[in-house]
Amino acid sequence: MKSRMNRWGKLGLGVAAAAGAFALAACGTPAGAGGAGGGGNAAADLPELKVALVTHAAPGDTFWDTIRAGAEDAADKNNIELLYSSDPDGARQAQLVQQAVDQDVDGIVVTLAKADAMSGEVKKAVEAGIPVFSINAGEEQYKDMGVLAHFGQNEFIAGQAAGEQFNEAGLKKAICVIQEQGHVGLENRCAGLADTFTGTSEVLYVQGTDMTNVASTITSKLQTNADIDAVLTLGAPFALTALDSIKDAGSSATLATTDLNGDVYNAIKDGSILFGIDQQPFLQGYSSVEAVRLYNQGGYVLGGGQAVLTGPAVVNADNLDSVAAQFKGGDKAESEDAE
Repeated sequence: MKSRMNRWGKLGLGVAAAAGAFALAACGTPAGAGGAGGGGNAAADLPELKVALVTHAAPGDTFWDTIRAGAEDAADKNNIELLYSSDPDGARQAQLVQQAVDQDVDGIVVTLAKADAMSGEVKKAVEAGIPVFSINAGEEQYKDMGVLAHFGQNEFIAGQAAGEQFNEAGLKKAICVIQEQGHVGLENRCAGLADTFTGTSEVLYVQGTDMTNVASTITSKLQTNADIDAVLTLGAPFALTALDSIKDAGSSATLATTDLNGDVYNAIKDGSILFGIDQQPFLQGYSSVEAVRLYNQGGYVLGGGQAVLTGPAVVNADNLDSVAAQFKGGDKAESEDAE
């Protein structure tokens, strides 16, 4: 079991290390650049930029706090005014992109979970001469919109990693809980799970904006299908709700999740969650905002036309200590007990 767990863990941590190395190197002084990390208050020597970060975050989902924390960290170090906005509805998120264009920003960072709804406004931003970078969702669509680079995990590979972990645990029947129907990234995670899981799996849709619905839907599914022995949620808040659902249903199903916060970290530590698949959202926020600075400095674009992977990284009992610091700092509201 340990060798395969480590294989996935090293894959995710390896690509993340590359992104992290970029973040550190970018603070140096490429030709024609002031360099944000040269000591003293180097950021103040850089011309101020205005960057809009527009996500599809739903209210109350702490995952996005970590992305925003990374973006704000990069903004502070690069003399960037960061304008953050979000809306889970694709059409309204597209309107936020248009508002950023109207504000004459120097760069836009955007998520593309609802790519069809976003495409028109993103293309207008590109046509207006604004450098656009995508994060988190949109790996398969960003090039067609003229987006310069994408920072995120490959969602299908993340699902594959989960399937491998369930195989190692000897599980046979899984449900993959999707909290936002139509989100291409979430669909791809479940597809990846089905690809590598040697048992059977099916998708269970829940209404992610209503935790009562999430809880009741999972509970009902487990009560009417007692042979389900694995549950994969696709976000930390839904994992914590699923813990209660498993208990309420009288089920012995094993729980795992993609995306972590401090509470999920602690649940992995105490054994109530088997593993988490971490896409390292702090890196997504940090690298994309810094990418705007680099593009402004000299047209630098990381990735060579390919997506810059920040995950997946498997977090389980074998490597908890190595990632502890992430869950002390990134999710301040929910990680105070993480060690």
